[in-house]
Amino acid sequence: MVDPADKERLTQLEERIAAAKKLQEPGKDHQDEHYSQAQHAWRMVIELVAGLGIGFGIGYGLDALFGTKPIMLVLFILLGFAAGVKTMMRSAAEMQKTMTAEADKDERD
Repeated sequence: MVDPADKERLTQLEERIAAAKKLQEPGKDHQDEHYSQAQHAWRMVIELVAGLGIGFGIGYGLDALFGTKPIMLVLFILLGFAAGVKTMMRSAAEMQKTMTAEADKDERD
């Protein structure tokens, strides 16, 4: 037979476990948040590399067309880099705006 004091302690323990589980449910899982941050980081890296690649392609094509080997290549690589950085900064601002809106929403709730 179970002692009444032990039964009461067991009931209290079950209530505390249930309360702790409820606290964890509404929030995001830490791994999901980390995965989302990794996605944003890769997006920004890809935007920069795409800008450099497009600049390289345009510069190489114009150099081949006009016969001015390194000039257009260097110029358009630099322009592609600038465009990639600008796009990265725009993505970072968008991400910050989204995170700020989520934080404000969490504070209101």
